[in-house]
Amino acid sequence: MPKPFAIYHEHPDWFRPLFAELERRDIPFVRLDPRAHCYDPREKESPYSLVFNRMSPSAYLRGGVQGMFFTVGFMAHLERLGVPVVNGLNGFSIEISKARQLTLLEALGLPYPRARVVNHASKVVEASEGLRFPVVVKANIGGSGAGIVKYASRDSLATTATANGFDFGVDHTALVQEFVPARGGHITRVETLGGKFLYAIKVYTTGESFNLCPADICQRADGVELVRGACAIDAPKTGLKVQGYTPPPKAIAACETIMQTAGIDVGGIEYMIDDRDGGIVYYDINALSNFVADAVNVVGFDPFARLVDYLVMRAGERVA
Repeated sequence: MPKPFAIYHEHPDWFRPLFAELERRDIPFVRLDPRAHCYDPREKESPYSLVFNRMSPSAYLRGGVQGMFFTVGFMAHLERLGVPVVNGLNGFSIEISKARQLTLLEALGLPYPRARVVNHASKVVEASEGLRFPVVVKANIGGSGAGIVKYASRDSLATTATANGFDFGVDHTALVQEFVPARGGHITRVETLGGKFLYAIKVYTTGESFNLCPADICQRADGVELVRGACAIDAPKTGLKVQGYTPPPKAIAACETIMQTAGIDVGGIEYMIDDRDGGIVYYDINALSNFVADAVNVVGFDPFARLVDYLVMRAGERVA
């Protein structure tokens, strides 16, 4: 029997379509739970032909905080063994640090909402100097909009700081960042596979919600309800709308450069047009990416089929 793939994940529902596609092709795989796992650093060979890292930065919201930093060591261990790892150490390190994402965008010369990085409530008001209000304070490690709060004025920011009312998340680090009004009432999410453009969608927002997980979006732009097979069964309907979209070549090239530089094999990037000046801003880089619900009807194909093709290819590289 060939060595199985290992799907390293903690969410019980997000990856059902992936498991179904692997089973359809009779590809052996096992599930590894980052919340309760162990490995031997003296190990010389892995029992897996490939490991697909699906650890989520929002796992701490589901009792999985112990898996987040453990994953850094485990990815390094696997890479030392020479196991093909999809979304390995470098990509995961970018995933769990919004501060590092900004550093990457700055290094690439790509625009993003102006921001400052802080690690104490006493520095938040100072960090907002020179930023346009409203601003948001967001935890450095988040996911699905977790820990993002908007402040309309410096006074409201100062009041919260005095009360020590900020939630900086599990690493006690946060961004103070300009809130960007999205032109046209939508953001664009670009999905990549193997560092190349896979598809993009427009997500129409209310401007007040920060949970833009595309697998939880329930309608196309024309109001047709989507099949929500990739979300938790009991996930609340958000009312957000989505449609397939092809971004300008310059934006596609920028997204591919971001992912290739970050070492993210499978992931998504969100950008928008700043309604204040018409400029594009890239604001979120995701290695844990859930493909849009009912993708065949939205983007015209099943991305999970292409994902499994990619996993098979990556597993075969070591054999070759």
